[in-house]
Amino acid sequence: MGRKIIANNKKARHDYFIEDTYEAGLALKGTEIKSIRQGRVNLKESFAKVENEEVFVYGMHISPYEQGNRFNHDPLRPKKLLLHKREIRKLIGLCAQDGFTLVPLSVYLDDRGRAKMELAVARGKHNYDKRKTIAKRDSDRKIDRILKQH
Repeated sequence: MGRKIIANNKKARHDYFIEDTYEAGLALKGTEIKSIRQGRVNLKESFAKVENEEVFVYGMHISPYEQGNRFNHDPLRPKKLLLHKREIRKLIGLCAQDGFTLVPLSVYLDDRGRAKMELAVARGKHNYDKRKTIAKRDSDRKIDRILKQH
């Protein structure tokens, strides 16, 4: 399965515990997909919500297509995510639990050229959890460095 990753949300893995992931299609307009193929997507402040048994992603910035002139769309407009009904119902149940949220992890093109999003059900980390993660990563790096030397 060929997958060309366009944008990653590195901050999501730092700020959240990832419980479960889903693959969702993106319902886009013409100039938006052209802009995505150029790699002009930002997921930094994005999040997803379930509304009326439909899932939308907010805050995902797709830069206007340079040759799009008047056909360009609002870069921050909410984009609909395409999921199966049973997956949406499962997400509704998970997000109803306290502390869980939907976070976009990455946007990529599949082998047929369709834009997809990796969506995660995540639980927020506290500051002490983040410090533990950083300390573990630093100690792993130190161990790897020592093993390479010997």
